[in-house]
Amino acid sequence: MDIRHLRYFVAVAQARSFSRGAERLHIAQPPLSRQIQALEEELGVQLIDRSERPLKLTEAGRFFYEQALQMIGRMDQIRQATRQLGRSGRGIFVIGCVASTLYGGMPDLARRIRRLWPDLEIELEEMISSQQVSALKEGRIDVGFGRVRVADPAIERITLREERLVLALPLDHPKVGGRTALPLATLEEERLILYPSEPRPSFADEVLALLGDRNVRPGAIQEVRELQMALGLVAADAGVSIVPAAAQRLRSYDVAYRHFDDPRMVSPIIMSYRAHDASGRIDAIKQLIREMYADRPDWLQLSENRLLPP
Repeated sequence: MDIRHLRYFVAVAQARSFSRGAERLHIAQPPLSRQIQALEEELGVQLIDRSERPLKLTEAGRFFYEQALQMIGRMDQIRQATRQLGRSGRGIFVIGCVASTLYGGMPDLARRIRRLWPDLEIELEEMISSQQVSALKEGRIDVGFGRVRVADPAIERITLREERLVLALPLDHPKVGGRTALPLATLEEERLILYPSEPRPSFADEVLALLGDRNVRPGAIQEVRELQMALGLVAADAGVSIVPAAAQRLRSYDVAYRHFDDPRMVSPIIMSYRAHDASGRIDAIKQLIREMYADRPDWLQLSENRLLPP
């Protein structure tokens, strides 16, 4: 078995067809079929149920698919890191994060990581929580910071804190001038702008779940792709939006923010990493986060977080 066999199997599993898998790989179908059959014979198990259309993976096939993704991803990561190291003499550590964390602790954490490992190239890559899971398994990122709990046995997660959610309103909105926290029922009179519209599940689903648990139904809902677009529409008086409190640092003179009277309107910050990570860097990052929280930076106080020890 070699990396080529893994790539062949993954292509067929994702396409759910030998012919479409062959097209993706730019090879003929008969040799692809023979390679998969040889792989099954080597393993002594059937990986693909050929009796159904589209093709389905057996239980063993699903397990092998997950492992193959990780191995391919790790090989790609090794190849990329080796090339980078050859060019610059520095290794690479890639952090996946949802966009809203860039207005909270992510820049602070990235600076601390760079000071801890000055010889390591630190890269930040924006991606939603569900994308982080596959990116971790494929070796494209080394750690992820998101807001949605995605269960996967290959990934370990820890909730770092619960961040308060706030309501973003246009400056001329009648609710802007009040000093008391707003009831959630306020949303029943409003057009609510949610983000991101895709892929799902996402922060938008978390917000809808929070409102659904409290039997709150907005007057209308509009979905957009990103936080900046949501706030832009709020500024244009197209509706209101629910955003993490740290997003208030994204300065806009046309948007105001109000707190809700429900302290349970919070969004978790979740750190995700590969199970049994042997690099030793995950524990070091957890310690950096503890130190960062202990310093009580401005962005942390702004967010009115409920801190949970990493």
